[in-house]
Amino acid sequence: MDLNGVAALVTGGASGLGEATVRELAGAGATVVIADLNADSGSALAKEVGGVFVSADVSDEEQVQAAVQAAVDTGKPLRVAVSCAGIGWATRTVGRDGSPHDLASYQKVIEVNLIGTFNLVRLAAAAMARTEPVNADGERGAIVNTASLAGIEGQIGQIAYSSSKGGIIGMTVPAARDLAAIGVRVNTVAPGILDTPIYGHGPEADAFKERLAAPVPFPKRLGTAAEFARLVRALLEISYINAEVVRIDGGLRMQPK
Repeated sequence: MDLNGVAALVTGGASGLGEATVRELAGAGATVVIADLNADSGSALAKEVGGVFVSADVSDEEQVQAAVQAAVDTGKPLRVAVSCAGIGWATRTVGRDGSPHDLASYQKVIEVNLIGTFNLVRLAAAAMARTEPVNADGERGAIVNTASLAGIEGQIGQIAYSSSKGGIIGMTVPAARDLAAIGVRVNTVAPGILDTPIYGHGPEADAFKERLAAPVPFPKRLGTAAEFARLVRALLEISYINAEVVRIDGGLRMQPK
């Protein structure tokens, strides 16, 4: 699918993996709508790439619908949706002091990561269904969601995060099967340890990232946001890739901790 001249919606697009994806899609000729809660960074990036910023909490149906409408209102056909919005949480199911994982934080992670992804998938796909097919296959669009290796090999303390990312992995095949009827593909990327601003900068951060990279077989480093974005672009452009969960992890298999 050609990305030139289409509208693309990226949640969590103001920083990290989402920002890299916005830049990649804009470079391919897409008009990108950035949906994020960080208005300063999101607005600046939108201005830089000729896109649109919309403030949106992905767990809120009305706000995601507004972001979808903003993409439709660009005047370009909405063909692309990429879900990069997410939060993390580290708490054991039962702590060392015997206290159980609190329910509120678990629910919050599920609401943002899993329900937020579901909101984007269903609402963006409904808008894509109203467009004309782009080719003889009847393709109208493509969606890429962001899971994690934690959704496959969750570590100690990741029960909330792993549940949310495992849910995203689990929705991939049924979503692709459902949306085949309207010519919309669905794929998921499961990143390993990618280098984003969350790890900070400076000597201490560099030393920490070296320790994180130690168990990666090859290349022995963290992945980059740009590599993630190029994978997303490939999943969008290659029309025969559908219903796949693709790891980008340098061969890493997560240990318990």
